[in-house]
Amino acid sequence: MSLEAELKAGSLTRGNVQYFPVVPGKMEFAIALRRLLLESRPQVVAVELPGFLERTFAKALARLPEMSAILYFDPEPDPLGNDLGNDGGEGARATWVPVEPCDPFIEALRTADEIGAQVIFLEPDTANRPHLPDTYPDTYAIRKIGLERYIEAYRVYPQYRTEEVTAHAAATAWKLQGTDPGAKVIAVVSLNMLDPVLDAMEMPQSAPARGKNYDPQLLNPHPDCLAEITVDYPYLQERYEFYRIGMGDEVQLDRPKVQHLLLREAEAAYETSTGEKMQHWQRRTMARYTRNLASTSGELIASVYDLAVAARSIVDDNFGWEVWQMANRYQAQQAASNLETVKLSAGEIWLNTKKLRIRRRLPRPKQRLRPAGLKARKREKTPGEWAKQTGGDAICSYPPEDLLIEEYGRAVKQKAKSMLSEERVRVEPFTTSILDGIDIRETIRNWHQRKIYVRHADRLAGQVGSVVIIFDEDPDDRYQYLTTWLGEHQNESDMAFYSTYPFDNLVGPGIGRAEYGGILMTLPPRRMYDVWADPDYEFAESKAERLLMAGLDYSVEKFVVYVAAKPPRSIFRSISSHLGRKILYVPIGALSPTKLKKMRVVHVLDSYARRTEAKDYIW
Repeated sequence: MSLEAELKAGSLTRGNVQYFPVVPGKMEFAIALRRLLLESRPQVVAVELPGFLERTFAKALARLPEMSAILYFDPEPDPLGNDLGNDGGEGARATWVPVEPCDPFIEALRTADEIGAQVIFLEPDTANRPHLPDTYPDTYAIRKIGLERYIEAYRVYPQYRTEEVTAHAAATAWKLQGTDPGAKVIAVVSLNMLDPVLDAMEMPQSAPARGKNYDPQLLNPHPDCLAEITVDYPYLQERYEFYRIGMGDEVQLDRPKVQHLLLREAEAAYETSTGEKMQHWQRRTMARYTRNLASTSGELIASVYDLAVAARSIVDDNFGWEVWQMANRYQAQQAASNLETVKLSAGEIWLNTKKLRIRRRLPRPKQRLRPAGLKARKREKTPGEWAKQTGGDAICSYPPEDLLIEEYGRAVKQKAKSMLSEERVRVEPFTTSILDGIDIRETIRNWHQRKIYVRHADRLAGQVGSVVIIFDEDPDDRYQYLTTWLGEHQNESDMAFYSTYPFDNLVGPGIGRAEYGGILMTLPPRRMYDVWADPDYEFAESKAERLLMAGLDYSVEKFVVYVAAKPPRSIFRSISSHLGRKILYVPIGALSPTKLKKMRVVHVLDSYARRTEAKDYIW
């Protein structure tokens, strides 16, 4: 059955007028409407939009696929006496109308122009459109139950109706009754206004009161704010545009498939910027979490806000940022335009603030708000700008990171000593001395013997010198940046490490971001030669072994801590014994994975002068 036949079966055709109710801003209705218009080729397309915006909409349509925003002020003061916009005069109410491709009203205007149909704007020339609840079932249900059953399920329950709704429906019906009775008309109205308009069409209507004079402005929304002001997120709208021009089919616009692609692209960007890889368990957990978030909101599919929250909660803030940025991607939008460019926020548009309100749709804050807690990052004005400012004459570290890694090194030393001390503890029955204290666990376990057990810990003679932490033994030779740094003062360790190449991932001018594969830290400073060029360590079979050999060589204390996924080869026992040292092996799984992940990031600056501005770029 064609879509036209399906709608006729649902009693949405009255005489020469076929009604097509829509949920504003939703892609599923835009797809169905375009298919209907191309199938039926009506002579007239009537849309529930105000007539005074007709010329402005024409200009906005000419800019598509680049999105626009229409701003106008109602000269009538706000009933509460609030001053809602200085630009329109004292007490004027400002209204924003986003012009986005996935809006079915916009699709009606675009397709009508393609098929040469006459367009009629049905709303009266007033900004006082009654606000009706826009709580609709998730439009993804149309994919499963069909358009007819979706509309029928919505109409089963009587909708809220006031005198303002009845008057608005009467004015819309008057305009619709004035169309050519011999022409085939498709009327596109909001689903929550369908029944009031159908009732109003049952009797002749008189002309509404004359409208006010408005001066709408067409503005260019900044690319960075699109995800906050559009109903469907820009990444989805971009794919819809590809579908319209024949570069994709309708099947590819399935919301779960699009979200899957979005997350995959966000993963790739996340791996490029941080060097971290998503794990299978994280993907599974995100799928369950977003499903639960959608269910809590009464939706079938998670919103982009849910995706960003889940990404931040399950992985980290960086992945949450990448998901949000990918959802906001809309390549057709440009910051430079012959129109004034404005950067709007969700709070200005979707919440009932004193300055701005949106037409036709009530705000749903949980789906509109931009996830909080994500640090804004500076971007290049032009591609390659930061690379041009990178000198390469010298390198240095970022001092706040130096403090963190030194503190972490001290914590690892303490962890290793405590683990070795625990291994040297003996538990024995109490006789004449409580030694190092009563062992409560062993005492309770043997309570039936009526004995008290005490602990006897052998003291660890000696201190920890060098610390070697191996995050990745690098069998695939991924970490090719090999560096030795000398401490700048007496409390800063000499360090040797291997990492990804920092200047392949610039986060600022002359500021590169890398990921450690392994590090060596040793005190006192200013003693270490270039570990990676030292011929004494040619025996090493890997980068990790070279760092361990250097750690044993440069340690001035008896113990050397070695943190890795597996212990070193047995031959290192002989090497350490020959040097009078002892290796304290700590499995990397014994340390906090969250802290390890934070410690793996290193920033390399191309000069000391960068330290003063690095805080503005490092995240």
